[in-house]
Amino acid sequence: MNIIETVGNKLPHPVTIFMLFALAVIIISEIAFKFGLSVDFYDAKAKADQTVAAVSLLSADGLRYMINSATTNFTSFAPLGTVLVAMLGVGVAEGTGLINAALKKLVLSTPKSLITAVVVFAGVMSNIASDAGYVVLVPLGAMVFLSFKRHPLAGLAAAFAGVSGGFSANLLLGTLDPLLSGITNEALTASGMDMAILPTSNYYFMVASTFLITILGTLVTERIVEPRLGEYKGIDHNESMEVTSKEKKGLIAAGISVLVFAGIMLFLMIPENAVLRVDGSLDAFTHDGLVPAIMLFFLIPGLTFGMVSGTVRNDKDVVKFMSKSMASMGGYLVLAFFAAQFIQYFAYTNLGTILAVSGATFLESIGFVGFPLIIGFIIVAGFINLFIGSASAKWGIMAPVFVPMLYRLNFSPEFTQLAYRIGDSTTNIISPLMTYFAVIVVFAQKYDEDTGIGTLISTMVPYSLIFLLGWIVLLAVWYAFGIPIGPEAFIRAS
Repeated sequence: MNIIETVGNKLPHPVTIFMLFALAVIIISEIAFKFGLSVDFYDAKAKADQTVAAVSLLSADGLRYMINSATTNFTSFAPLGTVLVAMLGVGVAEGTGLINAALKKLVLSTPKSLITAVVVFAGVMSNIASDAGYVVLVPLGAMVFLSFKRHPLAGLAAAFAGVSGGFSANLLLGTLDPLLSGITNEALTASGMDMAILPTSNYYFMVASTFLITILGTLVTERIVEPRLGEYKGIDHNESMEVTSKEKKGLIAAGISVLVFAGIMLFLMIPENAVLRVDGSLDAFTHDGLVPAIMLFFLIPGLTFGMVSGTVRNDKDVVKFMSKSMASMGGYLVLAFFAAQFIQYFAYTNLGTILAVSGATFLESIGFVGFPLIIGFIIVAGFINLFIGSASAKWGIMAPVFVPMLYRLNFSPEFTQLAYRIGDSTTNIISPLMTYFAVIVVFAQKYDEDTGIGTLISTMVPYSLIFLLGWIVLLAVWYAFGIPIGPEAFIRAS
């Protein structure tokens, strides 16, 4: 871990690193193009046979792409709008003192021994709201730990581990479950198999995984990460833990406003003909409307708290809080521009897809059988995840290969999908290609300006390795006893 951090932090600034990564992709794409690298596969997500060849960025088309797409690469960068819109509401909640008061209340009412588990568990559960956990839970984890006089980077790491490392685990069904099962079913159809799996096909195992990730995340944080970080010597913004009478009134009013807001949102979502439903589905809301809803979730109680506690006197105060929040994201905007170029260059050149298909073909050819094959599949999925961040994109490539292959070896499609989810989740937290990785670096630099990619990766490596090992052990137990992995879903195909 120390070696990773030392070497990583001796590298240039993260902005420069992404520039160098982009340059490397440009050079490698030209080499791959000259050698004629290509792959043939059936893409279950696109529902079509695909031939993908390496595309050079040093060609005329490539040069035009880099110049003409630079702006749209930046403005379409997934975390950009998510972070900035959500931060408008978070900035008001923080500026009015709501978050500080709520954290003090949390400190006074939560046993210190449970706070790490609470942070990791909240991170895992935040996956029900898709990517919201990256924006809300990760910085909040740092603030919670700081409130407890603990190292904020340990809290950030614990929350990040729950949100990203435990991405597939949850007590509830999330947006990922129907997405992956739909791709699995398409792979089954394409291979001529007259069967389909349910979105709930991995539910039992993922419920158990929620507690596993919470326990392992807590142990790694308290036994490895926090001792290694040592004592935090930065500024503690929560010197006094006393909640004043005005703050108590503000918290009660803010709580009532949250309940009212939640009631209105449920009214707009739950009924069959609800406003936010399109043809009976909430897909449009969960895809496009969730982030504004998160902004309002912080903005409304923040305003309520401020008006009751006296920290908001007029509209100028509100705009000031929002502006301050946006100003603090200046460094992130610079980093996001270059990170976006690198990620889009990688996608344009097809290098990630070639790596994914080649990895799948390799694993298919080595002749493993039984549970060792499943372990190999998990490891390959985790390795590919370092290069392709989208869970659905990777599964669209891998499902048509592995679902029928493992079915022939008497492994059910549900079990194959489950094994994939384990590999996909465990390496999220150590991949610079993960779209929110740059965001986490910026959050960490708030507490230690010297934090770099090396610091973050070295901090998260123990989580990645132990989550992987723990999940494999849990899967082995499920495998040995033949426990159902979901409703009407079993390990064996017959």
